[in-house]
Amino acid sequence: MNIQEMMAQAQQMQEHLQKQMAEMRVDATAGGGMVTVTINGNKQLLSIKLDPEVVSKDDVEMLQDLIVAATNDAHRKVDQALASQMQGQLQGLAGGRLPGLS
Repeated sequence: MNIQEMMAQAQQMQEHLQKQMAEMRVDATAGGGMVTVTINGNKQLLSIKLDPEVVSKDDVEMLQDLIVAATNDAHRKVDQALASQMQGQLQGLAGGRLPGLS
C-alpha cells in the first residue's frame, strides 16, 4: 500500500469517526440516579434530568455537585468509547501493518 492510499484511508477513517461522535449518545448518572445527563461524542451536553426529590432550595450545593459528577462521568465514558473505536480503526489501517501500532 502506498502512502497516498494510506492517507486516503486515514481521511475516510477520520470522517467516519467524526460522524460516529456526532451520533453517539452517552448517559451518566450521579446520586443513585437522582441526576442523569446525556452528552454526545463531541462532549456537548444534550440534556439533564433531575429527580424531583433532589430539587430543594435548601441543598443547592448538593445538586450542583451531582450535576458536575454526572457530567464528568459522561465525559469519561465518551473518552473510553472513542479510544476503543479509534484503536479498532487503527488496527484496520493498512491491515494492521503499521509499525508501533500493534
